[in-house]
Amino acid sequence: MSQIDIFDEIIVDNFAGGGGASTGIELAAGRPVAIAINHDPDAILLHKTNHPYTEHLQASVWDVDPVAVCRGRPVGLAWFSPDCKHFSKAKGAALVDRNIRGLAWIVLRWAALVRPRVIMLENVEEFQTWGPVRKGKPVKSKAGQTFRKWKQQLSDLGYTIDHRELVAADYGAPTTRKRFVLVARCDGKPNRWPERTHAPRDSEEVKSGKCLPWRSAAEIIDWTIPGYSIFESKQKIMEQYGGKVVRPLAENTMRRVIRGVDKFTIRSGKPFIVSRNAANLIQYHTEQTENVRAAGLGAPINTVDASNRYGLTCANLVEYYGNGVPLDISEPMHTVTAHDREALTAAHIVEFKGQDIGQRVTAPLRTITSSAGEFAECSAVLVKSGGAFGHWPEIRELLNRHCGYHLADDEVILLLIGGAYYYIADITLRMLTPRELYNAMGFPPDYIIDHDYMGNAYGKTKQVARCGNAVCPPLAEAMVRANLPEWCGEKITTMEQLDNAVAV
Repeated sequence: MSQIDIFDEIIVDNFAGGGGASTGIELAAGRPVAIAINHDPDAILLHKTNHPYTEHLQASVWDVDPVAVCRGRPVGLAWFSPDCKHFSKAKGAALVDRNIRGLAWIVLRWAALVRPRVIMLENVEEFQTWGPVRKGKPVKSKAGQTFRKWKQQLSDLGYTIDHRELVAADYGAPTTRKRFVLVARCDGKPNRWPERTHAPRDSEEVKSGKCLPWRSAAEIIDWTIPGYSIFESKQKIMEQYGGKVVRPLAENTMRRVIRGVDKFTIRSGKPFIVSRNAANLIQYHTEQTENVRAAGLGAPINTVDASNRYGLTCANLVEYYGNGVPLDISEPMHTVTAHDREALTAAHIVEFKGQDIGQRVTAPLRTITSSAGEFAECSAVLVKSGGAFGHWPEIRELLNRHCGYHLADDEVILLLIGGAYYYIADITLRMLTPRELYNAMGFPPDYIIDHDYMGNAYGKTKQVARCGNAVCPPLAEAMVRANLPEWCGEKITTMEQLDNAVAV
């Protein structure tokens, strides 16, 4: 029997979604996924827009005959990312659907009928608790029973199986999304796990130069997009800036916002600073910001503007909904979900002028210094002073209510940055854009999300849903490079480069 050329093998992406797994696979292999299957027409539409060489099947995975669609072609890789919502802890106390939990049984059908050389499955870590369901609730005493049975049947079909929990940030995605990943193969070769390329900034791997530091949330934010004051009404924001926002904010949201400002602006010692060369949008009498640059986290701070305007922005991320804690934007993003809930909050600070700081300090809050070479020294002091301070009275009230402060009406916190004193005059908040969320997942920057292949607009809600349900492309790419190195060549980072590689 003649040997089969590996390039005669095809790649199949079940539960293809918006294309995260397919993108990672194709970036690694430099060739297209042959077949993509999903029941959702919106998912198929986005996938088809970015993966034009793929055969798309809009159908339930159970309605697809593996033998018929493969048409005699050997399957080199079959990827499966079955719906995870009915395993995820994010489901909460809601009832689970045993049929959706059972979607992974489709793996056995493909293994039995067309015998893919390599099978990969990605899901939430709770997938390992797959077991019987009674009256919509998993039976705790039988947790993992079905998972073990499923795995044994796959082994009985001649597959060697390994699985681990992997963090996407370890492979270059700026998100700490953690997932269960399984690899199974029947060609006698060993299952392999990719070496992590990134690690936490303070880890020994980074200090020794073995790994790059985790990519930060700051990298994926478009700093030219303004936020709006959390204290202004939605009517005023609409009239002055044309922005559609939710105001007033819920008490829990205000609590998360002010705790983030306290932690990452007042107390951090290393606030992420954006230098403004023009007045910020929230200054009501000025024009819109045009030139905004973010200082690199490892670079010295830009020249501090001495004019009495919004010169600096110290920012962090919060969850607009849910119970998430504020996130330092020098760290990777939390897990992106199918709901638009990640928000950027910024404490806008104004230079404090015309006061004798040395004689007015009543009680130092805390002296905070940052590492040399990153940002200027940042320390916080408490002074007595009168006069207008923007929204400082509202900020002071929030600090007292939610952060344990006891600030008097005539007291203001000053931040010493770059030799000048600043006070917090306002706090702005905006939701992250779909493009920022796709960036956080590790999609290429030119991945098309706002329109389909026919030129029709692809709505924001659809964009966010496809993103939150996607596989992080860098994770899929790392798995393919580790287990199918014979397919892989030079690093591809954009869809344009991929298209050129496929065309060749």
